[in-house]
Amino acid sequence: MKVVLSTDDVHVRDRLSLWRERVSEAAIAHDFDSHVGQEFRGTISVGKLGVLDLTLMESDPCVVRRTDQCIARATDDDVLLILQLNGSLILHQDGRDAATQPNDLFLLDPYRPFSVEVTQSMSVLLVKAPRWELQGRLGDMSLLTARPITSSEPMTALASGFLAMLPNRLCALDAATGAKVAQHVLDLVSLAFGRQLQTGDVALSSSRMTTLVRLKAMIEARLCDPGLRPARAAEAAGISVRYANALLGHEGTSLERFIMLRRLVHCRRALEDPTQANRTISDIAYSLGFSDMSHFTRRFKGQFGCSPSACRQQALTASLVPEQGA
Repeated sequence: MKVVLSTDDVHVRDRLSLWRERVSEAAIAHDFDSHVGQEFRGTISVGKLGVLDLTLMESDPCVVRRTDQCIARATDDDVLLILQLNGSLILHQDGRDAATQPNDLFLLDPYRPFSVEVTQSMSVLLVKAPRWELQGRLGDMSLLTARPITSSEPMTALASGFLAMLPNRLCALDAATGAKVAQHVLDLVSLAFGRQLQTGDVALSSSRMTTLVRLKAMIEARLCDPGLRPARAAEAAGISVRYANALLGHEGTSLERFIMLRRLVHCRRALEDPTQANRTISDIAYSLGFSDMSHFTRRFKGQFGCSPSACRQQALTASLVPEQGA
């Protein structure tokens, strides 16, 4: 990863303003207060892994606030996944407060106000993930914000251990491999947080969760079928459309919208995959169940804010950027 700021190289009078500026560039716009005044010290390193932006930060005690004013200026649509490496933090979002410890994982949603208080000098790995990637795996993430999951859970230990290895190994991954590794990261993290949905106070009953998992698996296996419709998906899972919609309503979606989202997500992955650059956009769309290109383009742009061709071009441009050193 590339070091973009070390306060040791900055005059004390400029440290706080420069720190706020560089964190805003690397992660998100925020308000910032130091608990140690102008003597504040910290480092910021950045890297790229497929669709994920990684920021490794070490800092003295401070408070970070994502305010309504910051949100009003936002132009991206990402979710923050944070692995605490050491130190102590206090989180607040969506009416929840939580204290964290090393190796905890937690999610914060930049679309809603939050605060993070660093009570002891800390280091964290902050991962900016496209909202659509995690939402497609987890559903309504407001159930999970500011709810740390700990490494005492085996799935969390696996996910956090994998994440912790990335900063030292990022430079060894080429763009194509990095894109695939990023998807494994998202899968591991989603499994860890999905476990919390099953066991925490936001859980569906175990029988309903099992049915929901089966429904999603049936849909995932049939996305290439242009005839996949809500009725066929529900039938394959052995339930009614009404019950399927009730299950997915827990995640803020419906059966029809979920099928469409999964198709669009798979299309975007294929468009951004450098190993599939020889495939035409229409070939990708048709292979994932779309039968009308104008409809596909309209739905893709509505979901992701750019056309399929622009999405592919952006991914191609990003892959041509030289790899950042460790």
